[in-house]
Amino acid sequence: MTASITSTSAVVWADADRHAAFDAWLAPLAASHQLRPETLRPASADASFRRYLRLDGAGGQSLIVMDAPPDKEDCAPFVKIQALLAGAGLCVPQILDWNAQHGFMLLSDLGSQTVIEALNPEKPQDAEAWYRAATEALLDWQLASKAGNVGQLPEYNEALLRRELQLFPDWYIAQHRQFTLDDKQQALLTKTFDQIVAHNLQAPRVYVHRDFMMRNLMQPVAAGAPLGVLDFQDAVYGPITYDIASLLRDAFISWEEEFIIDITVRYWEKARKAGLVGANSASGWGDDFGEFYRGVEWMGLQRHLKVAGIFARLTLRDGKPKYLADAPRFIHYIRSTCNRYRALGPFLKLIDEIEGIQAQVGYAYGRM
Repeated sequence: MTASITSTSAVVWADADRHAAFDAWLAPLAASHQLRPETLRPASADASFRRYLRLDGAGGQSLIVMDAPPDKEDCAPFVKIQALLAGAGLCVPQILDWNAQHGFMLLSDLGSQTVIEALNPEKPQDAEAWYRAATEALLDWQLASKAGNVGQLPEYNEALLRRELQLFPDWYIAQHRQFTLDDKQQALLTKTFDQIVAHNLQAPRVYVHRDFMMRNLMQPVAAGAPLGVLDFQDAVYGPITYDIASLLRDAFISWEEEFIIDITVRYWEKARKAGLVGANSASGWGDDFGEFYRGVEWMGLQRHLKVAGIFARLTLRDGKPKYLADAPRFIHYIRSTCNRYRALGPFLKLIDEIEGIQAQVGYAYGRM
């Protein structure tokens, strides 16, 4: 069995000891789960130090192996959040085995087709059903936080919001753009961050996936089955506006605002009916859609700034340049939101200075 495992050439191991530990872990599992180790191959990688491998079973099914070096990745949150998601009725990978010492995990396979692969920005009418399915899963996840489960996840509080925002000046402005803020610009940045945090802390709190987007949702293998949910290990308890902002202001695909508003208002109506927002909720916040949508936009702004910083860090520190190629999408999101709100006008001018964009001269209508 070991010989057949070590003969797989499709998977590269940088550390021989880790490779040996993997072989020793997989050998008995290959027998108990009727696996074919010679089929081991890369499945996907993400922005962290985790990677995922796929291998086939004797009956034609496939399983997933998570390879997460314990000195770089802690799998315990993944295990805990997987149980919470499964308990909420969402379709998530089953954990079939976990070697905590070495950071190996055997998981059920939710398929190889992400939802984003089925989407075309030019055909929003074809995407509507996918987004409705995604918001249904999101509502189930958020409703689970009302069932006496508060305290299960880390708080998405002011300190964490500010740490995330700081990624933008530290990595995007200073390191990527190599732009040095003067005292006046730094004061403006601080004031803007204060505004963003204050807005975001107004929203009621629920379970937050924290990377809820179509690239992390899987197309159902069987017709009528729910979407599969992946990449949930960073989940927190925080603003209800975060995941819907993440879903519709995606890191890797963009939509016209008409489509974004349509999906958002449908989600809001169901969230209000479920008592997550609005008059029937504990906070009473978000009973007016305009108020809710503003909350989503300010939450989205926080995420856009954070992700632009993360993408710069992934490129400059971790040697993963493909992410920074999507940074212009986030700058567009940032500028669009700033252009809508008068309070963010000075920040928009600063962004344009950093980006070397010539400001448009004229009047802006409909700003709030």
